[in-house]
Amino acid sequence: MYRRKDQSKDHGKKKRRRAFTRRRVCRFCADKKAKVDYRDPSSLKFFITERGKIIPRRISGNCATHQRKVAKAIKQARQIALMPYTSSTV
Repeated sequence: MYRRKDQSKDHGKKKRRRAFTRRRVCRFCADKKAKVDYRDPSSLKFFITERGKIIPRRISGNCATHQRKVAKAIKQARQIALMPYTSSTV
């Protein structure tokens, strides 16, 4: 079958390009003095949402090793009541 000149192969679908976002650097790898510690909830609060969920690695920018340590530290801090499991306002 022949196509008209104005018809394209994508059947009217528009292609969207992903916006270039700069790759985040793991803050623990960049700063060797920074340590993951469950007793310091003020530093761990950057890795949880306002609802109390742990922020994933692709958003936080942590490397796999430090993301596992952060998740474990948050869970330990929750267990001994230094951090909440959920937000206080529901």
